[in-house]
Amino acid sequence: MVALASVQFGSSNDDVRTVQRALIARGHGIAAGVTGSFDLQTKDAYAAEQRAQGYTGSDADGIPGCKSLTELGRQCGFTVDCTTAPAARNGAGKLSLSQVTFNDPGDDSGRTAMETYAKKACELTGMDAQFGVPALVTITGRESSYNDRRWRVNTTDINAHGARMADGHPQNCSRGATQCIPSTFATYHQAGTATTPYDVVADMCATINYVRARYNVSQSGSNFASRVQQADPNRSPRGY
Repeated sequence: MVALASVQFGSSNDDVRTVQRALIARGHGIAAGVTGSFDLQTKDAYAAEQRAQGYTGSDADGIPGCKSLTELGRQCGFTVDCTTAPAARNGAGKLSLSQVTFNDPGDDSGRTAMETYAKKACELTGMDAQFGVPALVTITGRESSYNDRRWRVNTTDINAHGARMADGHPQNCSRGATQCIPSTFATYHQAGTATTPYDVVADMCATINYVRARYNVSQSGSNFASRVQQADPNRSPRGY
Protein backbone atom coordinates (compact mmCIF):
# COMPACT_ATOMS: atom_id res chain seq x y z
CA MET A 1 0.00 0.00 0.00
CA VAL A 2 1.28 3.44 -1.00
CA ALA A 3 -0.31 6.55 0.52
CA LEU A 4 -0.79 9.45 -1.87
CA ALA A 5 -0.06 11.80 1.03
CA SER A 6 3.40 10.25 1.40
CA VAL A 7 4.62 10.67 -2.16
CA GLN A 8 4.61 14.41 -2.72
CA PHE A 9 7.55 16.52 -3.84
CA GLY A 10 10.08 16.81 -1.02
CA SER A 11 8.94 13.64 0.79
CA SER A 12 11.43 10.98 1.91
CA ASN A 13 10.07 7.55 2.88
CA ASP A 14 9.54 3.94 1.80
CA ASP A 15 6.44 4.80 -0.24
CA VAL A 16 8.62 7.05 -2.42
CA ARG A 17 10.99 4.11 -2.91
CA THR A 18 8.10 1.98 -4.12
CA VAL A 19 7.07 4.65 -6.61
CA GLN A 20 10.65 5.12 -7.80
CA ARG A 21 11.03 1.37 -8.43
CA ALA A 22 7.76 1.42 -10.37
CA LEU A 23 8.84 4.40 -12.47
CA ILE A 24 12.14 2.75 -13.33
CA ALA A 25 10.31 -0.49 -14.18
CA ARG A 26 8.12 1.51 -16.54
CA GLY A 27 11.19 2.83 -18.33
CA HIS A 28 11.45 6.27 -16.74
CA GLY A 29 15.05 6.78 -15.71
CA ILE A 30 16.09 8.19 -12.34
CA ALA A 31 19.83 8.80 -12.45
CA ALA A 32 20.32 8.66 -8.68
CA GLY A 33 18.34 5.44 -8.45
CA VAL A 34 15.95 4.37 -5.69
CA THR A 35 16.83 6.91 -3.00
CA GLY A 36 13.48 7.24 -1.23
CA SER A 37 13.55 11.01 -1.73
CA PHE A 38 11.01 12.63 -4.07
CA ASP A 39 13.42 15.04 -5.75
CA LEU A 40 13.53 16.74 -9.14
CA GLN A 41 14.73 13.57 -10.88
CA THR A 42 11.77 11.65 -9.49
CA LYS A 43 9.43 14.49 -10.41
CA ASP A 44 10.68 14.41 -14.01
CA ALA A 45 10.27 10.63 -14.13
CA TYR A 46 6.74 10.91 -12.75
CA ALA A 47 5.89 13.59 -15.31
CA ALA A 48 7.04 11.16 -18.02
CA GLU A 49 4.72 8.52 -16.54
CA GLN A 50 1.83 10.98 -16.53
CA ARG A 51 2.46 11.73 -20.20
CA ALA A 52 2.59 7.99 -20.91
CA GLN A 53 -0.84 7.74 -19.28
CA GLY A 54 -2.15 10.47 -21.60
CA TYR A 55 -1.92 13.53 -19.37
CA THR A 56 -0.81 16.81 -20.96
CA GLY A 57 0.09 20.36 -19.97
CA SER A 58 -0.25 21.24 -16.30
CA ASP A 59 -1.81 17.82 -15.64
CA ALA A 60 1.62 16.28 -16.33
CA ASP A 61 3.49 18.32 -13.74
CA GLY A 62 5.28 15.41 -12.07
CA ILE A 63 3.22 15.59 -8.87
CA PRO A 64 1.27 12.39 -8.12
CA GLY A 65 -2.50 12.52 -8.15
CA CYS A 66 -4.87 9.75 -7.14
CA LYS A 67 -5.73 8.60 -10.67
CA SER A 68 -2.21 8.55 -12.09
CA LEU A 69 -0.72 6.92 -8.99
CA THR A 70 -3.47 4.29 -8.91
CA GLU A 71 -2.77 3.46 -12.55
CA LEU A 72 0.97 3.23 -11.86
CA GLY A 73 0.16 0.88 -8.99
CA ARG A 74 -2.08 -1.23 -11.19
CA GLN A 75 0.76 -1.57 -13.69
CA CYS A 76 3.39 -2.37 -11.07
CA GLY A 77 1.61 -4.34 -8.38
CA PHE A 78 0.83 -2.00 -5.50
CA THR A 79 -2.38 -0.46 -4.19
CA VAL A 80 -2.90 3.21 -3.37
CA ASP A 81 -4.55 4.97 -0.42
CA CYS A 82 -6.05 8.24 -1.62
CA THR A 83 -8.20 8.84 1.44
CA THR A 84 -5.84 11.30 3.12
CA ALA A 85 -4.96 14.48 1.27
CA PRO A 86 -1.27 15.47 1.08
CA ALA A 87 -0.38 16.79 4.52
CA ALA A 88 1.21 19.96 3.19
CA ARG A 89 -1.88 21.26 1.41
CA ASN A 90 -4.43 23.81 2.42
CA GLY A 91 -3.59 24.75 5.95
CA ALA A 92 -2.53 21.52 7.60
CA GLY A 93 -1.68 22.68 11.13
CA LYS A 94 -4.53 25.16 11.30
CA LEU A 95 -4.49 27.41 14.38
CA SER A 96 -7.19 29.30 16.18
CA LEU A 97 -6.70 33.05 16.02
CA SER A 98 -5.91 33.05 19.75
CA GLN A 99 -2.95 30.72 19.09
CA VAL A 100 -1.23 33.19 16.75
CA THR A 101 1.70 34.92 18.44
CA PHE A 102 3.22 38.26 17.56
CA ASN A 103 6.89 38.08 18.50
CA ASP A 104 9.38 39.06 15.81
CA PRO A 105 12.31 36.59 15.72
CA GLY A 106 14.39 39.07 13.75
CA ASP A 107 14.74 37.00 10.59
CA ASP A 108 17.08 38.27 7.90
CA SER A 109 16.00 40.65 5.17
CA GLY A 110 17.08 41.09 1.55
CA ARG A 111 16.49 39.16 -1.65
CA THR A 112 19.13 36.48 -0.99
CA ALA A 113 17.69 35.72 2.44
CA MET A 114 14.19 35.49 0.95
CA GLU A 115 15.42 32.92 -1.57
CA THR A 116 16.81 30.78 1.24
CA TYR A 117 13.63 31.00 3.31
CA ALA A 118 11.49 30.30 0.23
CA LYS A 119 13.39 27.09 -0.52
CA LYS A 120 12.64 25.86 2.99
CA ALA A 121 8.96 26.81 2.69
CA CYS A 122 8.73 24.92 -0.61
CA GLU A 123 10.33 21.88 1.00
CA LEU A 124 7.85 21.92 3.89
CA THR A 125 4.77 22.36 1.69
CA GLY A 126 5.81 20.07 -1.16
CA MET A 127 6.02 22.84 -3.74
CA ASP A 128 8.61 22.70 -6.51
CA ALA A 129 11.25 25.31 -5.69
CA GLN A 130 11.76 26.28 -9.33
CA PHE A 131 8.23 27.73 -9.28
CA GLY A 132 7.73 28.57 -5.62
CA VAL A 133 10.96 30.43 -4.92
CA PRO A 134 10.69 33.15 -7.60
CA ALA A 135 6.98 33.61 -6.87
CA LEU A 136 7.51 34.01 -3.13
CA VAL A 137 10.53 36.27 -3.56
CA THR A 138 8.52 38.50 -5.90
CA ILE A 139 5.71 38.71 -3.34
CA THR A 140 8.08 39.60 -0.50
CA GLY A 141 9.77 42.24 -2.61
CA ARG A 142 6.45 43.90 -3.30
CA GLU A 143 4.81 43.41 0.08
CA SER A 144 7.66 44.13 2.52
CA SER A 145 10.72 45.12 0.49
CA TYR A 146 12.15 41.65 1.22
CA ASN A 147 11.24 41.66 4.93
CA ASP A 148 12.65 45.10 5.63
CA ARG A 149 12.03 46.02 9.28
CA ARG A 150 10.16 49.16 8.21
CA TRP A 151 7.52 47.16 6.35
CA ARG A 152 6.96 44.02 8.46
CA VAL A 153 3.62 45.32 9.68
CA ASN A 154 1.05 47.46 7.85
CA THR A 155 -0.65 49.87 10.23
CA THR A 156 -2.38 52.02 7.62
CA ASP A 157 -4.59 49.83 5.41
CA ILE A 158 -8.16 48.60 5.96
CA ASN A 159 -6.99 45.64 8.04
CA ALA A 160 -5.38 47.82 10.73
CA HIS A 161 -7.99 47.35 13.46
CA GLY A 162 -8.63 45.20 16.49
CA ALA A 163 -7.16 44.84 19.96
CA ARG A 164 -3.52 45.75 20.57
CA MET A 165 -1.30 42.68 20.51
CA ALA A 166 2.10 41.92 22.03
CA ASP A 167 3.91 43.75 19.22
CA GLY A 168 1.92 46.92 19.99
CA HIS A 169 -0.16 46.85 16.80
CA PRO A 170 -3.85 46.10 16.11
CA GLN A 171 -4.60 42.40 15.84
CA ASN A 172 -5.76 42.36 12.22
CA CYS A 173 -2.81 44.22 10.71
CA SER A 174 -1.03 42.41 7.87
CA ARG A 175 2.36 41.17 9.06
CA GLY A 176 5.48 39.43 7.91
CA ALA A 177 7.44 39.16 4.69
CA THR A 178 4.37 38.29 2.61
CA GLN A 179 2.04 40.50 4.68
CA CYS A 180 -0.31 37.81 5.97
CA ILE A 181 -3.42 38.85 7.92
CA PRO A 182 -3.38 36.91 11.23
CA SER A 183 -6.68 35.17 10.51
CA THR A 184 -5.36 33.98 7.16
CA PHE A 185 -2.08 32.92 8.76
CA ALA A 186 -4.02 30.90 11.34
CA THR A 187 -6.28 29.19 8.81
CA TYR A 188 -3.43 28.17 6.50
CA HIS A 189 -0.70 27.65 9.08
CA GLN A 190 1.74 24.87 8.22
CA ALA A 191 2.18 22.18 10.86
CA GLY A 192 5.59 22.30 12.49
CA THR A 193 6.31 25.96 11.72
CA ALA A 194 6.36 28.94 14.06
CA THR A 195 3.08 30.46 15.27
CA THR A 196 4.07 34.04 14.46
CA PRO A 197 3.64 35.55 10.99
CA TYR A 198 6.89 37.45 11.54
CA ASP A 199 8.71 34.13 11.07
CA VAL A 200 9.48 34.20 7.35
CA VAL A 201 9.27 30.45 6.69
CA ALA A 202 5.98 30.11 8.60
CA ASP A 203 4.62 33.16 6.79
CA MET A 204 5.63 31.82 3.38
CA CYS A 205 4.18 28.38 4.12
CA ALA A 206 0.84 29.91 5.07
CA THR A 207 0.93 31.95 1.86
CA ILE A 208 1.53 28.82 -0.22
CA ASN A 209 -1.37 27.02 1.45
CA TYR A 210 -3.56 30.09 1.01
CA VAL A 211 -2.92 30.55 -2.72
CA ARG A 212 -3.51 26.85 -3.31
CA ALA A 213 -6.94 27.17 -1.69
CA ARG A 214 -7.88 30.67 -2.91
CA TYR A 215 -6.39 30.71 -6.42
CA ASN A 216 -6.19 26.98 -7.20
CA VAL A 217 -2.41 27.07 -7.47
CA SER A 218 -1.20 23.54 -8.21
CA GLN A 219 0.69 21.33 -5.78
CA SER A 220 3.89 21.88 -7.78
CA GLY A 221 3.32 25.63 -8.06
CA SER A 222 3.76 25.56 -11.83
CA ASN A 223 0.89 28.03 -12.22
CA PHE A 224 1.71 30.18 -9.16
CA ALA A 225 2.77 33.28 -11.13
CA SER A 226 -0.03 32.94 -13.68
CA ARG A 227 -2.70 32.57 -11.01
CA VAL A 228 -1.41 35.21 -8.58
CA GLN A 229 -0.49 38.50 -10.24
CA GLN A 230 1.42 39.72 -7.18
CA ALA A 231 3.77 36.74 -7.67
CA ASP A 232 4.46 37.51 -11.33
CA PRO A 233 7.43 39.87 -11.89
CA ASN A 234 6.28 40.44 -15.48
CA ARG A 235 2.98 41.99 -14.44
CA SER A 236 2.22 45.03 -12.33
CA PRO A 237 1.77 44.61 -8.54
CA ARG A 238 -1.69 43.66 -7.33
CA GLY A 239 -3.05 42.69 -3.93
CA TYR A 240 -3.72 39.01 -3.46
